[in-house]
Amino acid sequence: MAKVIDHKRLDVLTAVEDKQGRLFVDPGNYSFTDLSAVRLLRCGVDTVRQLYRGLIRPEIMALFETPGAMVEFAGEIWHSGRVGKDSGYQYKLQNADLGIILLVKNFNAKLDNIGPHLKIEVSPHAIDALSPERLQERMDYYAAAVLTHRELNQCAVHLALDLQGWTPPTDLVARMHCKARTHRDISGINEINWATKSSVYGRGETSMFGSAGGVQLAIYNKTEQARATDKLDYWESVWKRRDSFDESDPDNYDPEADVWRVELRYHHSVIQQFASGSIDLKTGEAIDTRSFAAFSAHLDGLWRYGLGQFKLLARPGYFEPIWTLIRDDVRVDLPVDSLLDDTEYKRYYKTSRGFSGKNVELFLGNFVSLLARERVGAKKAFDRLKEWECWSVIRDHYAAKDMSERDLYTHIKNLLQERHVRWGRAV
Repeated sequence: MAKVIDHKRLDVLTAVEDKQGRLFVDPGNYSFTDLSAVRLLRCGVDTVRQLYRGLIRPEIMALFETPGAMVEFAGEIWHSGRVGKDSGYQYKLQNADLGIILLVKNFNAKLDNIGPHLKIEVSPHAIDALSPERLQERMDYYAAAVLTHRELNQCAVHLALDLQGWTPPTDLVARMHCKARTHRDISGINEINWATKSSVYGRGETSMFGSAGGVQLAIYNKTEQARATDKLDYWESVWKRRDSFDESDPDNYDPEADVWRVELRYHHSVIQQFASGSIDLKTGEAIDTRSFAAFSAHLDGLWRYGLGQFKLLARPGYFEPIWTLIRDDVRVDLPVDSLLDDTEYKRYYKTSRGFSGKNVELFLGNFVSLLARERVGAKKAFDRLKEWECWSVIRDHYAAKDMSERDLYTHIKNLLQERHVRWGRAV
């Protein structure tokens, strides 16, 4: 895609060029956009997912003998239960008051082996109450109570900006340009646009772009969502307490107006790609992303990167002014010193080339031939392939060829069709 240009920013009162100005001028046709009424309330970490490797302590499994029971663990009372296979784990311990869920026993690793057996999910109110260092200590404490031979195994985050004075345009999907690998189907969808890997559902109040297994952008009415989940009081307290990036107007939350959220969701595999590709400009060393505490100083860089991956355009070749505003003016609200200016952020895509790349393609060809012989459909075949431990290698190999997961599915479907047509039941 050709380079996208920002509108020039001017001071609203003087019309003098100003990097923080709210008056935007299209350098192509000289049209004006005034964003002085936009209120940037807060940009924070909405979700933390910390992964660990280790060996599950034998006594832990006894906590799940009676699903739905209240159990004592690590000095607290938890609700124990089973979880669906889509989560990747078999069991959970949940304490909504603490704002923490422990997902235990990876589906793809044996119980008596060291493996990726623990994921800790932290909710917004726990993140808001603790510094990254304190939160990391808390998560490490619970991890040590679940696992022996414990070690950090990467983290994942959701970053969320809440704002007022702006609503998404009706043609948001048409004007959002992104290079997303896949689209994740969601029940209740009203509209799907496969060309942009996007979906719109509800009453047009939520739009999603990208893949849950990569980088995903969600834009939705946070006021409606908070009201529906009975959490509006909590979020209003947050917006009143930390509600502005504008030092001259620190109290700009309007309780009568809806709040819209722009949220970037990063999968832990993407965070690992940043760890492999980003460097500290002072030391030349790779950045540390294994723990939330270590990675928290890089979240401003993650925010800017995401708004460069998903581009809202005013017209071809030009950013919508709101996108420039939230990309350049927003900082993630955390009590840490940002390393944005000290780091070169880049994702490293681990690809399968040469011998291993050839193996991937040979495997896929043989895989499809066996599927055709057994008359297995493309959807069932693709679902099974994604459950395999080597799926990431296959996915990354084809991603390096600019093929999304959707493209790969279509490729498999076409290969199956070809074998059926050419060979019939002889396969």
